[in-house]
Amino acid sequence: MSRAPLPLRDDERLIFALDVPDREAALQWVDRLGDSVSFYKIGMELLASGEYFEVLETLARRDKRVFVDLKFFDIPATAAAVIKRLSQWPVSYCTLHGWHPAMMEACAAVAGPQMRLLAVTVLTSMGREDLAQMGIDRAPVEVVVERARAARQAGIDGVIASGQEAAPIRAATDAAFSIVCPGIRPDGPAGDDQKRTVGVAQAFADGADAIVVGRPIRLASDPAAAARAIQQAITRARN
Repeated sequence: MSRAPLPLRDDERLIFALDVPDREAALQWVDRLGDSVSFYKIGMELLASGEYFEVLETLARRDKRVFVDLKFFDIPATAAAVIKRLSQWPVSYCTLHGWHPAMMEACAAVAGPQMRLLAVTVLTSMGREDLAQMGIDRAPVEVVVERARAARQAGIDGVIASGQEAAPIRAATDAAFSIVCPGIRPDGPAGDDQKRTVGVAQAFADGADAIVVGRPIRLASDPAAAARAIQQAITRARN
């Protein structure tokens, strides 16, 4: 069974997607956003720079939470070895693909006490037609809920999934199961590669514990102000 959810302050429920190519760009964003963001997601682009763990350590020294979004997927022994090693770093959330119960069970068995594992269900850039091309002729929500149940059964702490599926995931699991929603678009659909998006208030009303926001902050004329506006929307949605 999954563990207790990660304890989060309201200001930690906004996770900024630090999708940048190197350490210099990452720290420029951290400086620019200041106290408007307390939680950062670092992913594959930064990993390729060779400076990934330098950024991770710097974020931790600045009292920021870190979400390692590398979507691990491998044979159980290999995936578990990675999670065990990663648990030695100050990581709050970490993603792995939710396709393989044995792999999830192996990872859950070795995850450190401070790190919560999130299973990737169906990427928010995918719709039913994309699943059909993979041989899955079902609506995304059906696949997401099925994988969420399997992740919970395997001992995974939660899922990362579209806000469109937050309510059915919550209904199919329980309050202890974490739901983190990426692809949030505060001003509505933006015509980008994210297909299954929702706004801030809807995500939290439907059961999200935290949201991941990238481009709506990064492309804003005043990114810190945009982040603060989202923080205010989160507070309103939760009270």
